[in-house]
Amino acid sequence: MKQGKTDRTAEMETFLSVACTGSLSGAARELGLSPSAVSRIMTRIEKRLGIRLIVRSTRSLHLTSEGESYALAARRILKDLDDTESALANRGRPSGIIKVSTATAHSRLSIVPLFKEFLQRYPNIVVEMDVSDQISNVSAGDTDIAIRFGPLPDSGLHARRLGETGRTVVASPEYLADAGIPQTPADLKYHNCLDFSFRRLEPGWPFRENGQDFMLPVSGNIIANNGETLVELALQGIGITRVGNFHIEQLLADRQLVPLLEDFNPQDRESIHAVFIGGQNIPARVRVFVDYLVEKMMQSSASQS
Repeated sequence: MKQGKTDRTAEMETFLSVACTGSLSGAARELGLSPSAVSRIMTRIEKRLGIRLIVRSTRSLHLTSEGESYALAARRILKDLDDTESALANRGRPSGIIKVSTATAHSRLSIVPLFKEFLQRYPNIVVEMDVSDQISNVSAGDTDIAIRFGPLPDSGLHARRLGETGRTVVASPEYLADAGIPQTPADLKYHNCLDFSFRRLEPGWPFRENGQDFMLPVSGNIIANNGETLVELALQGIGITRVGNFHIEQLLADRQLVPLLEDFNPQDRESIHAVFIGGQNIPARVRVFVDYLVEKMMQSSASQS
């Protein structure tokens, strides 16, 4: 009967053990076999191949040149087999490292609270966080998944919608007690307006008055490159700001900040997407993380509207 592939795999493992330990007895101890069984396996391999793989003496054992070639091939074949079986076994249990890029405040308030359940579901995945308000380059491989706000530029990347957020003009009760409450958007020219420092497509804050949408230029003595800083400045009573609702949901509920000019709020929405390299070969760890974000963030999107 022709020898099966499973037997040949066992033979290769035995041969490599002999080569690594340098003796039949050492390989026998490592494999839990008798020295005579190991010797028979070595003889069987050499007989089938018709060549000498090892040279044995009473005190030493070494590989012939053919034995070294066989050892290299056996090591490669067994590794390929292990890798294939591992990949198949982990198909239902995604594993490995995923790099996730998120904005500072959104990470702390909306993404980090989701990790505990995700890691309980997928204990073999390691999440590497890149928390920054700088935009990472997904196409270049800087990150696996980036959480992006607003319109997405044309690219070859895939995107999954995670939800959306509105924006609200807010100030602290202390600031309003000192500076007064603006009744119309035009009143903002008498107030210290804290705005973002990065360029937008249309400068200013959007409002709707008498059915007409317009952009109102605002000014103040501090600008910042992230919403969390603007919220902190507003909490200190320094001025009025306009930020995404996910920043201020709890602060509004606790009355630490007060919504302003809601009758003029145009209810503009900013979409939130997970951006990643898609295609048929998308790693399972990336796919399940994106699916999880969609599941959880779509649930909470309405409460952050």
